[in-house]
Amino acid sequence: MNIILLGPPGAGKGTQARKLVDERNMVQLSTGDMLRAARTSGTEMGKMVAAVMDRGDLVTDDIVIGLIREQLESDQGGGGYIFDGFPRTLAQADALGRLLVDMGENLDCVIEMQVDDDALVDRITARSTCGDCGEVYNDNTKPIPADEKCTNCGASNFQRRADDNEDSLRTRLMAYYKQTSPLVGYYYAKGDLRSVDGLASMDDVATSIASALRQSE
Repeated sequence: MNIILLGPPGAGKGTQARKLVDERNMVQLSTGDMLRAARTSGTEMGKMVAAVMDRGDLVTDDIVIGLIREQLESDQGGGGYIFDGFPRTLAQADALGRLLVDMGENLDCVIEMQVDDDALVDRITARSTCGDCGEVYNDNTKPIPADEKCTNCGASNFQRRADDNEDSLRTRLMAYYKQTSPLVGYYYAKGDLRSVDGLASMDDVATSIASALRQSE
């Protein structure tokens, strides 16, 4: 299956994507990860990405679509692909749709992770991650272990994002609602949208996503 995870910053998209990778052998296509990998790849596309980023310019939609095309052509997604962080705009959604058609692929499901803003701010200001593997911890619901070692990889490299504070989060949320939330209506109109409670426990969210995917199979 090919799916999109939609939701504001901190909704838990990365956590749920990792579960799908582990459980369904899917490949997570994270825009940030793809750009970082491309920059050091030495390919023609990678050189283009490096040049744009070195100038401090924004990477164009065409470049991101090109990176996604390369990933699809690599045919490593035995269980399908998870689009995480793309599309962010209606123009990007149209471009991704055209690419999938061109590649003979389908978009099977769009999962919207719904959240309450105030509760989300409370969650994210308590968040930290393992700098080695990306495992997410929370001071209230999933604190860092007493031995200060990651339960996933054993590292002790815990980090908090500098912008995980209330003012920065509300600014990021406003940007999300202005730019990305129109995608909810876009995919609802296409019949692709499934909504889940993003503020439930991680296991409950995973169960809801699994149910939504079964409905789309």
